[in-house]
Amino acid sequence: MHLTVEPSILYLGTPVLLISTLNPDGTANLAPMSSAWWLGWNCMLGLGAKAHTTQNLLREKECVLNLPSSAMAAAVNRLARLTGSDPVPPHKQAMGYRHEADKFTAAGLTPTPSHLVRAPRVAECPVQLEAVLETTHPFGHRPDKPTTAIAFEVRIVRAHIDDALLVPNAKDRIDPDRWRPLIMSFCQFYGLGERLHPSTLAEIPEHLYRPVPTMSR
Repeated sequence: MHLTVEPSILYLGTPVLLISTLNPDGTANLAPMSSAWWLGWNCMLGLGAKAHTTQNLLREKECVLNLPSSAMAAAVNRLARLTGSDPVPPHKQAMGYRHEADKFTAAGLTPTPSHLVRAPRVAECPVQLEAVLETTHPFGHRPDKPTTAIAFEVRIVRAHIDDALLVPNAKDRIDPDRWRPLIMSFCQFYGLGERLHPSTLAEIPEHLYRPVPTMSR
């Protein structure tokens, strides 16, 4: 039986990201989020309009999308209620956030240089995607209030993948049986289980999905 309900949130399950950006003084900011989806080599990100990461991304127009594995939940948790904003905005104070300038150290994670963007990558994340900003769009339209979020379309310009995740003898293919992303569903952490059923879409050669021409900045 289906009931008509109104949940406070509709976070039905998406991968967790750690977004690294540069602050105005050139130091690195690192923030967890999970409102993201991909199509080809482009990705849509949903962020609060006043968030510190949002302001960095609007200004610098580049970032790194670091995807933690399911084994990294504790590190993500250490970032969960930290903000680069100083002073801490009132709505975040009410939720228990505190300012932290060095989030890499706070989370026990290691910055490593990127190739094409200035923001650092997270060395411990098995998937690290350097990205540049393509466009933005106000998000969360309602008739009774102004929008409070921004949808960012970013384009991936370089992908760094742990070689343990690759299909043997196929250096450009990620093996879904080896990749175990950290998933957030209704603000709780989950991982993936085993493959459930053969996929008809998986019968299509993967190279047919590759954007043309090959991605470059």
